[in-house]
Amino acid sequence: MAIVAAGDTFNYLQGPMPATAQGVAILGGAPTEYPTGTTVLNSSSGNVAAAVATATLTSAASQTAYITGFEVTGAGATAGAVVSVTVTGTIGGTMTYTYTAATGATVANQPLIATFYPPIPASAANTNIVVSCPSLGAGNTNNTVTAHGYRR
Repeated sequence: MAIVAAGDTFNYLQGPMPATAQGVAILGGAPTEYPTGTTVLNSSSGNVAAAVATATLTSAASQTAYITGFEVTGAGATAGAVVSVTVTGTIGGTMTYTYTAATGATVANQPLIATFYPPIPASAANTNIVVSCPSLGAGNTNNTVTAHGYRR
């Protein structure tokens, strides 16, 4: 795990890391380029209040979906919560990450940012990859999951 700071430059971020992202933990390896002839997939749950936030990378007939990474961001809840973020539909089975919501509805949670290098394929062709974050609890007004990948 690496810690990034303001001013750090990464090829896949296209410039310096914004100051608001200081101290964000980046999980995984090096960034990846999308292979030629693929369909790029980006999915977001949008802002979800006190409910499950889900992002789905949709496959297609005779194609395999790959996940290159995901982010979970949000604000806390009236009572802090610890939840399990899951990535399902991948080869090898479900991946689970622990995510903690801060105490205080207006307190920002530490973002969870995972990058997969090499990308992780779906368990089979025409299988969706789904990233889900359970409700962060009562008083939670902001929870967002975003997933990135491709299919070919």
